[in-house]
Amino acid sequence: MQSSGLRADLCCVDTTQLNGRFSGRAFDVELLRDLPPGIDPCGENGEFHTCVSAGPMFAGPIDVTRGDTLLRDGRFAYTDFMLHL
Repeated sequence: MQSSGLRADLCCVDTTQLNGRFSGRAFDVELLRDLPPGIDPCGENGEFHTCVSAGPMFAGPIDVTRGDTLLRDGRFAYTDFMLHL
């Protein structure tokens, strides 16, 4: 897979559909290989959401640091990403 300069990380995972340990992982080839059968690789069924921090649509990359991952509402694993200005 050729890189487009896009950088995204999973910031929220619905643990009823996907293991919460996926939250915080980079959206990359390894993640796609590790997704279990039945999980949409784009998260189109609400399995996960991403935080995009770089790509051709930005003037430059956004400097973020991965924070803690917490289970909220008994269902969603959220990973915090802190913005550095």
